Amino acid sequence: MKLIIAGTEKQVENNITISKLIELENVETPQYVTVSVNDEFVSSESFDTQTLNDGDRIEFLYFMGGGQ
Repeated sequence: MKLIIAGTEKQVENNITISKLIELENVETPQYVTVSVNDEFVSSESFDTQTLNDGDRIEFLYFMGGGQ
């Protein structure tokens, strides 16, 4: 199936979970990543069970703190 990951179209196996995609994409510090699917944020508790669908748009986001 086809996914759009960070703006790039990629082929992946059917019924892939978000956790498996994070692993395949070698996402740095996966414990801190926020994932959006089709512009909707996904709870990290759902990463192991939520499967993706053909044509989904995935973004891996990191929120940084800092400043004064």
